[in-house]
Amino acid sequence: MSGPRRQLGNWGEERAAEFLRTQGYEIVERNWHCAAGELDLIAWEGECLAFIEVRTRRGRSYGAPEESVTLAKQAKLIELAQIYMQEHPELECDWRIDVVAVELQRASLPRINLIRNAVMGG
Repeated sequence: MSGPRRQLGNWGEERAAEFLRTQGYEIVERNWHCAAGELDLIAWEGECLAFIEVRTRRGRSYGAPEESVTLAKQAKLIELAQIYMQEHPELECDWRIDVVAVELQRASLPRINLIRNAVMGG
C-alpha cells in the first residue's frame, strides 16, 4: 500500500480502536499477521472474540467503506480468523467478524459505523 493510503488506513484504524473502546471492546491485537494475510484488530467484547476489519475512505466516490468488503474479502477474513483460532488453541470461545467503517466527511467528525457479525460463514 502506498504512503498516503497507508497513513489513511492507520488513521482509520486508530479512530476505530478508540471508538470500539467506548463500546466496551478490549483491543488485544493490532495488525496481526500470518502468511495468509492480516487482521486489523482483534478484541474481546464480553466473552466473544471479535476479528475486526477496518475500512476507511475519504468520501463516497467509490462507495461507502462498508461496501468495499467484497465476497472475496469476506472469505479471506474467515480464513484468517480460523488460522488465528488454530494458532491459539487455549482460546475456547465464540468468535465473530465485525466491520468498522470510517468515513471522512468535510468539516465534521468522521462517520464511524460498527457492523457486528458483518461476515458470516466458516
